[in-house]
Order: sequence, then C-alpha cells, then structure tokens
Amino acid sequence: MAQSSEYEQIEAIRTARQLSDLSGTFGTESIHEIYFSAKAVWQSVLRERQQKRADTPGLAGTTVDIDGQEFHVHGITHVGTEAEREYLRSYVTEYLDSGASVYCEQGIRSMYLDDFRDVCEMDDYLWAMDRCEEVETDSHVDGRSGSESVFQEIASVTGQLRQATFSLIDSGSSMYSERFERALGDIAASFLSGHADVGVGKSYEAFRLRAEASRNPDRLVDLQEYYERTFLPQPLEREWLRYHDPELEIMSHARNERMADYGVYHNQETDTVHLVVGAAHQPGVVYYLEQYSGTRELPAEFELY
Repeated sequence: MAQSSEYEQIEAIRTARQLSDLSGTFGTESIHEIYFSAKAVWQSVLRERQQKRADTPGLAGTTVDIDGQEFHVHGITHVGTEAEREYLRSYVTEYLDSGASVYCEQGIRSMYLDDFRDVCEMDDYLWAMDRCEEVETDSHVDGRSGSESVFQEIASVTGQLRQATFSLIDSGSSMYSERFERALGDIAASFLSGHADVGVGKSYEAFRLRAEASRNPDRLVDLQEYYERTFLPQPLEREWLRYHDPELEIMSHARNERMADYGVYHNQETDTVHLVVGAAHQPGVVYYLEQYSGTRELPAEFELY
C-alpha cells in the first residue's frame, strides 16, 4: 500500500473518531503504533505552522467564533506566582471593563481572582468527581471537602521522582547548553513517564516551559503552543487515556468538554467571552468550542453542579 502523504495523514488525524480509524493511514492495526505515529506527524506539522505565526498583543489565547460570539480561550500555568497573578488580573480587568464575560477553570478564581465578583468559576472539578465515582476501578482521587472542593490526584512515587529530577536538571541548566539540557530531560522523561503521562502531556519540555511562563507570563504563548502540538484531537487522546487510566481521562480531557459546554450554556447575551483555563486544557476546550461552530449542540442532559 502506498505511503500516505503528510497532508493526507493530518486530515485523517483531524477527522478520526477513534485510533483504529487510522490503521490504513499508518499501515498497522496496533493502537500503540498508531498513537505514537500520529503524534510524531501532528507535532511536526503543528511546530512548523507555529513558527510562521505572527506575534499578537495581549493575553495569549485562541479565538473561536460561534454564530457571531467570540470565545477567547487563555491557557495559564496557575502555579500561583505573583508575576502571573498580576499579569492575569490586569487583563481580566480590561475584559470586564469592556463588557465581556469571564469564566475560569475551577480553582483559578480562588487563586488569582477571588475579589473579582463578575468572574464566574466553572464547575468542572465537581462534575469530574461525580464522573469518577461511576468508574469501576480503584479510585485515585480524593473526595469532596465542603462547597469549594479541591480535586486532586494522589501523587505517586514516580511522579515525585520525576518532579525532583526535572528540577535538578533545570537548576543546572546554566552549566551546559540548552540542547544538552533538553536531551537530559527527554532521557529522564522516557524512564519516569508512562503511557498515561504521554496522554496528558507530561514531559521535561512541559515542566521547563511552565516554570519559565510562571516567572515571565509573556512566555505563556510558548507553553500554549507546546500543548497545542502535543495533543491529538480530543477523541483520540481520550480514547488513549481510557485504555490506560479512565479516571485520569475524566480529570483531564473530559473536563475540557465540560468547560466548553459550561461557557456556551451560560453565555447567551455577551458578544465576547474569555475562558481562563490551565494551559494543558486549552487545546481541548478549543476543540469542543469549534464543534459548536459546526454541528454540535448543547447536550440535552446538561446540568450545573
């Protein structure tokens, strides 16, 4: 069978609803091989396109038009630094003063925007916790604690070791070249990350970009572009994670769909909407908003938590 062109591969990835749909494109029935082959092509093409983009002023983000309404999705680190706090607050003030609506991922408002009465916190954590209770597997998440429940994954020993190793490499970066630093990070990630980690974009590059952006929020665009080129379209990433960690799939990519639905459900009047989410969620939220600009409609069973 003739090798598919890069353009054909990208179009096949965009339209696939499950990984097996790509078996002919990549010449294999192995879901594992399909997933990583698709990742390699997707990252290569997206990186090339990102390099050609012109810089735009303001808080970095992606805009989706839905029947004349503009939805701007902004990905941040939510590390909790004062630099990001002041940076975000200045832009949110501008958005509210202009009459726009602002919604944020659950937890971001209490971290950065607790005194902004007109900023609405979405219910994505609460929704996800209820979904996790329906998963027939040993739970990896904490229960609720009051009305402002925090949704947490219990950190594994491997996760702690990965964080410590990445921090050590980063702290010694002044001793060697950036290329060598990234090579060390990639080697460490290959030993300390599993298949589920790949599905949520955990890598040394993500760690490094997140640290840089938390100190200098003008670099948020670099972190956003990392996740944009790292994640395949949502149906494929969600399928991959359901194979390896169904609760993590709910905690991560499933929440993207919930946040997109939440913004559309609530915003019926304002012409401009800003959604502030973690950078890892941004591509997924954008994906589901784009479905609304096509044929998607708000789920009939949508309800608030």
